[in-house]
Amino acid sequence: MTDDLVVKANLAHQRAMAMTRLLDCGMDHADASRLHARTSEGEPWDVIAEAIAAERLAQADRAEAEGRVVTAAEARRRCIAALVFAQMAFNFDEPRKVELYRKLIAACGRLGPVFDLPFERVETKFSEKRLIGWLVRPASLAACGTVILFGGQSGWGVAYLPLARELARRGLATILAEGPGQGETRIEQGLYLQEGIEAAFGRWVDFIVADPSLGTPGIWGNSYGGLWAARTASSDSRIGACCINGSFARPAILPFRTAFEQSAAMIGSEDRAVIEAVMAKLRFDPTQQRIACPLLVLHGGADPLVTLEDQQPFLDAATGEAVLHVWPDGEHTIYNHSFERTALVADWFAARLGPAA
Repeated sequence: MTDDLVVKANLAHQRAMAMTRLLDCGMDHADASRLHARTSEGEPWDVIAEAIAAERLAQADRAEAEGRVVTAAEARRRCIAALVFAQMAFNFDEPRKVELYRKLIAACGRLGPVFDLPFERVETKFSEKRLIGWLVRPASLAACGTVILFGGQSGWGVAYLPLARELARRGLATILAEGPGQGETRIEQGLYLQEGIEAAFGRWVDFIVADPSLGTPGIWGNSYGGLWAARTASSDSRIGACCINGSFARPAILPFRTAFEQSAAMIGSEDRAVIEAVMAKLRFDPTQQRIACPLLVLHGGADPLVTLEDQQPFLDAATGEAVLHVWPDGEHTIYNHSFERTALVADWFAARLGPAA
């Protein structure tokens, strides 16, 4: 890649992975600042992010060898966050992305033994393959409820580990789910986004219900994931609460090259007609689909992608409690108010999935 192409790519990466998003997903401020600074100077995004991850990994290894377990865990979390954003430099599953994603998976495996919460990789069968996720439990192991938590076209699985920690502090477990078209489920299992996505997330509901220590299921979808959360909540009466954060009810290919590539990668086809056909079948229609469980919809007034009108169909589908919370200056999925957003949602789930639910 020429220097001009690297600079152009880095500018796009900085827009998609702004400082607020990097911090929200667990990068250390110094690491995030260095990533933006060095990519502004023309160094490749994935190379710098991977180097930062390697430094954090070495720091974790030294700390663990010396018995400094807390420091080891914190360094490993920051290594994971850097690798989350390193692999996001690539939309398609080319060798470099696969290499970085496998490093991310390996880093997650090293976190469990030193983490302050029970943390393990989990799987469930779907469509003759396997869905992949990471289960985070409260320190007490038993949970009053378990939230299936996921993103959309680019933020998957352990990108939401900081949110899972806050849910755990309130007695809730979390499945950091990678659905069809996402993460390891796509890269290693070959499962792509398809009509009937709710059936896939319903398998995680089965997983929770089968384990009494996980309590009542809840579901929280961010970005495009909010659409899949809504479809799942409307089709599965076992879900006790649903949060939708910055999603389209009627998906479409956004007018950006990156958005097209991410959609193509999720669906497994670069044929625009195929992508549009799948998206048409995933639309949420409040006249046909209803949400009976408590519903919380989050919206950012400064979201450049999703308007409040885009989210109104979810509210229209509610047959019971429905709450809309808007941050007038909120970015997409409220990256820039991460503490307030996460506290609000975690408290909301705890009140609805807890012992008195």
